[in-house]
Amino acid sequence: MEYFAVILFAITTYATPGPNNTMIMTSGLNYGIQRSMPHYLGIILGFPTMVIAVGLGLATLFDQIPLFHVLLKITGAVYLTFLAWRIATAPVSELSAGEGKPFTFIQAAAFQWINPKAWVMAVGAIATYTAVGSNYGIQVITIALIFLIFGAPCSLLWLWFGASLKRFLQKPDSVKRFNFAMAALLMTSLLPVFNELFRQI
Repeated sequence: MEYFAVILFAITTYATPGPNNTMIMTSGLNYGIQRSMPHYLGIILGFPTMVIAVGLGLATLFDQIPLFHVLLKITGAVYLTFLAWRIATAPVSELSAGEGKPFTFIQAAAFQWINPKAWVMAVGAIATYTAVGSNYGIQVITIALIFLIFGAPCSLLWLWFGASLKRFLQKPDSVKRFNFAMAALLMTSLLPVFNELFRQI
């Protein structure tokens, strides 16, 4: 296994914009680092778990039942669209008063299973960096551990960046504009998914 290549792939996966990073940054701004920690832990533990599941046979299920994969993508796209709407329309007064609720650990971990980018990266990592044969299971677990070790600081950086923006976005209108921009970014990340779904219909 090319460990350095897997490490670079993991860093790229976690560092580049996508649904997870957009949402954890928004959570950092709206709720702060401490209240967003369950969300953060759900991401960094949920995705490696998904990588293991994909490596141990879930990808084969998609090959055998393509409709299952399509339905999962549709569910994920609809849910992400709903989340984008929630982010864009979140009442700033509730957030500043601490009344809003960030993602729980379970919600963030479960979110990985309908996150289109997570699926692409998990399947891509297993398909690219494993060799079928001896020690295949160990290869899968190693890839998951690399995602955990190198992904954790990347996601934490996004969370910290969101929380740091709080000092610059003191006015409710500024927070509202930021949330709207993050919702737009989240929808932009879905464009390839919508494009693929339209081609399959």
